[in-house]
Amino acid sequence: MRITKATTIVTGFALAASMVVGPRVSAAAPVSRDNDDKKPGASTPAGVEADYHLGAGDKLRIEVYKDTQLSQSVQIRPDGKITLPLVGDVVATGMTPIELRDSLTKSLTEYITNPTVTVIVVEAESAHALGMGEVTHPGPVQLHGPTTILQALAMAGGFKEFANTKGVKVLRPKANGGLETLRFNYKDVIAGDAKPFYLRAGDTVIVP
Repeated sequence: MRITKATTIVTGFALAASMVVGPRVSAAAPVSRDNDDKKPGASTPAGVEADYHLGAGDKLRIEVYKDTQLSQSVQIRPDGKITLPLVGDVVATGMTPIELRDSLTKSLTEYITNPTVTVIVVEAESAHALGMGEVTHPGPVQLHGPTTILQALAMAGGFKEFANTKGVKVLRPKANGGLETLRFNYKDVIAGDAKPFYLRAGDTVIVP
């Protein structure tokens, strides 16, 4: 007898030790989006952002429930793809773990009935942002898992004395090659009038 299963995802980031994590909760508010994963069975541990975008070098664990041959530990290649049994090469770069899970589930339904796929981000190797301007230590900032702009600024050593903390900008690459500009007001966040959003790999934080 076949049992229909709800597709699940757990997203995780290995820091000092590997954590297994899932879709977003509001530990910090990301830029407004309406693509939350609402499928049954998705777990939501505290402090985890589901909108992390995968990149080359990220190490993943793909689990297919009750199928040890299809379950694989993989690393995203420089061409942005991973390779799995049956489905072959699959583009992973630029996807969220939820999107990759759904893509793999759709591909596997051609071969097995109601596959339950889990995507675990074991180690995020590709995630870097860049800090520029009036910060103490400008340059690359490693994003170890979900990282808010506030945390990234702290890792860059904080603001210099004459920094314009109300006018911080984040330049975010778009899929079409353009740039999206996000604005961050540090004083509003400290006053409790706003919440910091999460950075993505490739973001550039500019402090005037």
